[in-house]
Amino acid sequence: MKNVYIFLFEGYSDWEIAYLTPEIAKNEGFAIKTFSADGNFVRSAGYLQVIPEYSLKDIKTEDIDILILPGGFPWDGELDYILPLVKQLYDKHITIAAICGATIFLARKGFLNDVKHTSNDLQYLKMVAPEYTGEHLYQHEKAYSDKHIITANGTAPIEFAKEIFESISLYDSTRIEKWYQLFKNGIWSE
Repeated sequence: MKNVYIFLFEGYSDWEIAYLTPEIAKNEGFAIKTFSADGNFVRSAGYLQVIPEYSLKDIKTEDIDILILPGGFPWDGELDYILPLVKQLYDKHITIAAICGATIFLARKGFLNDVKHTSNDLQYLKMVAPEYTGEHLYQHEKAYSDKHIITANGTAPIEFAKEIFESISLYDSTRIEKWYQLFKNGIWSE
């Protein structure tokens, strides 16, 4: 069984992970594990109250197959306590998937300087993350995977989910593409 860890925090963008969690949850080969700083309930930006299963102190890096970081305004400096975990996973080449504001966090902390990536916009990223030096690797795509980093802009929760599904081999590529076409374009083919 592969463990998919999702970091939840006060004000996380619930819609940015809403497409991927149901698909992962219904697959018996994967377990979703949610955690927050202290394990207490958090309220999403969409005002959904959620009680995570774990606190940050309960997390062991060897149990994580992929870490998902949803976006949200708190990435503007309030969530730096997650940095040691992200650094350990990055150093161990464990997949980290970030969308929207979480990509800005990765840029500020230097994780996007050596991998191809995307975010909300290159100029915006440079403005809000002056430490960022990965401009030459920026991809003008909705979502992008390189090495063990998955990034997506905030308008791309479906593309983000697709990149994650491919990374963890949730389904074969044909089924992932069918899923994508259904949710992105309303097209289902047999």
